[in-house]
Amino acid sequence: MTRQPLLARRAEELLGAAVAATSPVAGGDISTATRLRLSDGSVALMKTLPHAPDGFFEAEAAGLRWLAEAAGTQGTQGTQGTQGGVAVPDLLAADHDCVILRWVEPGKATADGAADFGRALARTHAAGAPTHGGERDGFIGRLPLPNRPAPSWAEFYAVRRVLPYLKLARDRGAVTAAQAARVESVVPRLTGLVPEEPPARLHGDLWNGNVLWGADGRSYLVDPAAHGGHREVDLAMLALFGLPHLPRALDAYDEVAPLADGWQDRVGLHQLFPLLVHACLFGGGYGARAADVAARYA
Repeated sequence: MTRQPLLARRAEELLGAAVAATSPVAGGDISTATRLRLSDGSVALMKTLPHAPDGFFEAEAAGLRWLAEAAGTQGTQGTQGTQGGVAVPDLLAADHDCVILRWVEPGKATADGAADFGRALARTHAAGAPTHGGERDGFIGRLPLPNRPAPSWAEFYAVRRVLPYLKLARDRGAVTAAQAARVESVVPRLTGLVPEEPPARLHGDLWNGNVLWGADGRSYLVDPAAHGGHREVDLAMLALFGLPHLPRALDAYDEVAPLADGWQDRVGLHQLFPLLVHACLFGGGYGARAADVAARYA
């Protein structure tokens, strides 16, 4: 057994319990993940990031708590499979430099598990939000995520999602002027393209890596960029990055909360935001891909 003294002491300060051992956890593009074995035999996951942006972990903790309200977890690792939304790992502690979650033993994605996830996600979304946006700004990856509310989803998606990241991608040389013009051409059409719905309670960064399949047969949401918005955004991101058994999940979702007509035709529209975020972060072909998608709606 190994023990990282500084990290262990920090965890002990926050948890009020002794840490018997620590071990690194693979994965994660941003934070460093460490498995903690506590003196009472329980296990936790600690996420740290040196020089984290102000509010980084506080925003994550707030998002986890908000999603947990929809899950009905309230300190019990979730009630998914009954009438709750998708489970969220128990948040044990949070501060400016870290979050500590109860450990979820990883399992495998199954078709039945994906169907359960789809139904639970529909209930998470149905828990709703006061407005399109949120009370505080957040983060998507390392990038700031503006959440100041807007009166309609079309306006919010344009001025808080598409245009800010398009500008940043342009500034970083990740899109050309012609590609940026193609994306911008979609913005005036958003009101007519996307049907208005009451704001849903969104995870906000729902790619496959942020859905944890537990050995207990349940799925869990992690690393949220939570806010109120159009539920098709979460579904579009799942499609973009390949959730296992996605058709089963979507069919089950639609059974609980039927989607508006033509939602399949709008998947690309709601993928513009994550594509532009990836262009900002990673460059590559993401900017060109966003422009190609935008051309379908011009």
